[in-house]
Amino acid sequence: MSLLITLDPDKPDDSILKKVITSIITGKTVAFPTETFYALGVSAYNKAAIEKVFTIKGRDYTMPLPLIIEGGDMLREVAAEIPAIAHSLIQAFWPGGLTLIFKASPKVPAILTAHTGTIALRQSSHPLARLLVAGSRCPITATSANLSGDRSCSSAPEVAESLGNEVDLIIDGGQTEGLLPSTIVDLTVASPRIVREGVIGSERLQPFIG
Repeated sequence: MSLLITLDPDKPDDSILKKVITSIITGKTVAFPTETFYALGVSAYNKAAIEKVFTIKGRDYTMPLPLIIEGGDMLREVAAEIPAIAHSLIQAFWPGGLTLIFKASPKVPAILTAHTGTIALRQSSHPLARLLVAGSRCPITATSANLSGDRSCSSAPEVAESLGNEVDLIIDGGQTEGLLPSTIVDLTVASPRIVREGVIGSERLQPFIG
């Protein structure tokens, strides 16, 4: 049975937060709120935990998993190349709902990239998501916390209904905006392109990528 824990995004209980972080570090699956929807998180460096995510969601292994990171050091850890345009986009839209696709560093497990050699990254603006990444000291997965093909969840009860008892821990951090997913921009091609338009509209990106 999934353990449901309530955390105030603005004033989280430190002792509970530490337990959640320990859960991630030790390979547990944790559903948590982001600025868009609830996400399913595990350490980006724990292959067994990553496999659990695919199993829980019923997700095909040909579909890469996105990560959330915190800070420049973590970005350089998982991105093999950081083009100049990335710095402009990061300054303008991070933390927030912009996911950027980079060439993955050798440190990124191939299972995360679906053997594409690229990795999708963003820095979340949700305080709990940021605390989890910073406390775990590693990137964590941020795929939507729902069965593949189902609608994304914007509350902890919706996550519990979608994934049942498969997730080790569900953090109830309240209702998320739940309107649109993050916008995805591919920076690994000659002319950066929008792969998915979400919370950040194309008109806001035009000054950067045309």
